[in-house]
Amino acid sequence: MRLAARLAAGDTVFTAWSQLPDALTVEALAATAVDAVTLDMQHGGHHEDSVLRAIAPIAVAAKPALVRIPVGRFDMASRALDFGAQAVIAPMVNTLDDARAFAAAMKYPPVGERSWGPFFARPRLGGGDGRDWMRQSDAETLAFAMVETRAALAIVDDILAVPGIDGVLVGPSDFSIAWTDGATVDPSLDAMMEAIGHVAARARAAGKHAAIYVVDPALVGRYVGMGYRLIALGDENRYMALGASALLDAARGSIA
Repeated sequence: MRLAARLAAGDTVFTAWSQLPDALTVEALAATAVDAVTLDMQHGGHHEDSVLRAIAPIAVAAKPALVRIPVGRFDMASRALDFGAQAVIAPMVNTLDDARAFAAAMKYPPVGERSWGPFFARPRLGGGDGRDWMRQSDAETLAFAMVETRAALAIVDDILAVPGIDGVLVGPSDFSIAWTDGATVDPSLDAMMEAIGHVAARARAAGKHAAIYVVDPALVGRYVGMGYRLIALGDENRYMALGASALLDAARGSIA
């Protein structure tokens, strides 16, 4: 089932977060129990070539690929879709102009300005003829605008109202910096939880999707209760550290 269909059905979807620009690493990640894989071009090492190559093993695993593009690289949003991504995340969408430019890159006319060229995406995603692809693609690919600042929070309803924006994704670390005027970086900051809940409520009221990056998995239940359904968890470094720790604890425990 496509990511758009799962979220529309109300499923909670957990996506891995990939920082390492290596298709073999992504292949191993896609083979785990995660529901989807996000390739991070903003703070991670992914680049155009690694995104092109890493989406293939994710598709083979029958899981959705998401791409977080660099700030302002809306041209890369179209390329990510042409490579086979089912969703694109745009960071630092702080103005309506940002939201409109992002939506234009994500959707075919008349909604947006995406140009034709899904030469990788159609075979990877099992697309039909051109007319079917164009009709279905806008509905089945998702544009997530990141809410990370007070400026974005202030216009969240306007961002959600832009045709072609399918949802918002909260970046809690940057949001905590904005919320405390630069005093701290705390993605679990209790003082901002009401605002984070407000973002999800506005997205749901608009009939759109709410997503969030989660540092502390103990908070997932709270976020789901707020209305978040796309949950990003950790990255390869954390997965390896946790896995190695669990294996070593079990091995040392057997000696004792």
